[in-house]
Amino acid sequence: MQRLMIADGSDVVRKVGKKILSELGFLVSEGASAREALLRCEAELPNIIIVDAGLDGALDLISNIRALPDGKSVRIYYCVIEADLKTMMTGKRAGANDFLLKPFDRKILTTIFTSQAIAA
Repeated sequence: MQRLMIADGSDVVRKVGKKILSELGFLVSEGASAREALLRCEAELPNIIIVDAGLDGALDLISNIRALPDGKSVRIYYCVIEADLKTMMTGKRAGANDFLLKPFDRKILTTIFTSQAIAA
């Protein structure tokens, strides 16, 4: 089973994301802060992590995950509220693989993550 983490300061976003992604077959963990997410990653590295661009320390979190043993193997989605090239490039330079527009819904998450859940 693929492990996925949602690092987002919003309880609602984490709760909704966890429900949808759990139904797709992911084992979902949550981080309400960059520090909490990093501590969880140090304990058990997820296969995929969704990092909210609005989270304090989001870019440091991405860089710190990449610096962990096996951190380069994690697929990191940088979650942005608009397709702003500057913000996206900053996330890419920090180590994000891909981007996710927020707010996301069941259709978006299912489209993006179904094949990755099956790949486990």
